[in-house]
Amino acid sequence: MSINGAMLAGVSGLAANAAALSTISQNIANVNTVGYKRASTEFATVVNAQTHGVGYSAGGVQASARHFISQAGQLQRTTSGTDLAIAGQGFFVVTEKSENLTLSDARLFTRAGAFKIDDLGYLKNTSGLYLQGWPVDADGVVNSDPSDMSRLRTINVGSVGGAAEPTTRVSLNANLKSSQAINEAAQVPPPTGVTPYNAATNSMAMNSNNAATGVKPDFEITIPVSDSKGGQRNLTVSFLKSNVANEWYAEIHAPAGTVTNANGLLKSGRVAFTQDGRLDVAKMQGWAAGTGLFDDPTKAVLSLGSSDGAVPGANGAWAAGLGIAAQTINFDLNASAGGLTQYDSTSVVQATYTNGTAFGNLTEVEIDDNGFVTAIFDNGVMRRIAQVALATFPSTDSLVEVSGNAYRVSQDSGTFNLKAPGTGGAGLLGAKQLEASTVDLSTEFTGLITTQRAYSASSKIITTADEMLAELINIKR
Repeated sequence: MSINGAMLAGVSGLAANAAALSTISQNIANVNTVGYKRASTEFATVVNAQTHGVGYSAGGVQASARHFISQAGQLQRTTSGTDLAIAGQGFFVVTEKSENLTLSDARLFTRAGAFKIDDLGYLKNTSGLYLQGWPVDADGVVNSDPSDMSRLRTINVGSVGGAAEPTTRVSLNANLKSSQAINEAAQVPPPTGVTPYNAATNSMAMNSNNAATGVKPDFEITIPVSDSKGGQRNLTVSFLKSNVANEWYAEIHAPAGTVTNANGLLKSGRVAFTQDGRLDVAKMQGWAAGTGLFDDPTKAVLSLGSSDGAVPGANGAWAAGLGIAAQTINFDLNASAGGLTQYDSTSVVQATYTNGTAFGNLTEVEIDDNGFVTAIFDNGVMRRIAQVALATFPSTDSLVEVSGNAYRVSQDSGTFNLKAPGTGGAGLLGAKQLEASTVDLSTEFTGLITTQRAYSASSKIITTADEMLAELINIKR
């Protein structure tokens, strides 16, 4: 037996337990680090080659660190809307710089989701790493690819300006009084000296612009609409009782100067009602084209062209001085809860429902379970900016640790796969949540005690071997 070999085995025990102390110290130091994954030291026996008849030569022990990167920590609630946690597999893709990224710039991976908005509007975590995601185009489409990092962009919420939504739908809930007296201009024939109603030459739109001309309507509904710039425009629907029972003349017009049409008249025709006061859709669909206000009341559409004339409209165009885009507005005249009716009651507007909003400013940023970053404006408009990308790996525990509580790809980890949250095995995102460290203090303190005792025992090997060597030296005096 070799005394020197025993001493060297003791030395290896000291080194191995010192390594164990290092991992325990690292764990305890990061007990409150967001997204930190605990590590442990595992020991393996070192066996020297033995020669028969010579004796046993102690090899000792070697230590290696094991990282439990795939172990998930508990999610904890926070008050910041940009704090993110992953419930399940996956890592946030982050970079060390926010702009001018190239393919050679390192992409790192982390579970530390304590992001905040920096001075340039980028989402950056406490380690200074910037969150990456797929941008959402104007049509709301995400152009993603599971293996193409170049499609990712640093998510920026500070560059989002104000937003407006043009009106695309109008729902009317109003009643026309069935016993309304027939206007003289609508009588056939009209009284002497009275010019008969005619949408082209003696319309209600003309009266709206000049009270001394045209025919005064029996009832009007004013509809506020928003244009492409968020500006507020008014459209008016005017009604005139016809000499035919259950039928009314109707016109849709805008104030003079806001459209290119003469007198602002956009559309005219008749509307018909059944004997029980509901809109007579079947009768209107049977009329010759151009007779009714809409040829098919179930597909009532008003189309206005752009101010520059580049996009024509079937019913006219916005005035050139406004500089606004083309607009199509769908009218719902026969809604199940009301709609346009004719009962023997006062003509009244119960409600006018329109979508579209005026210009609004950014007030809040929200991130949902599927990773969509949504800007919310004070006019109620919500616009998706980007979608957070998550990366998964075949062997998560084989990733290599780097500073900033992040990881990089290694040969053993396998290549990444980019996925949207909640798809392909990737976890869901939890907004206003953070993933806690996976360190258990009770386990670490217990490990401290056992490591200390093992270190002391290894040191006893050295002192014992030293005493034996001293005895051997003292044989010759």
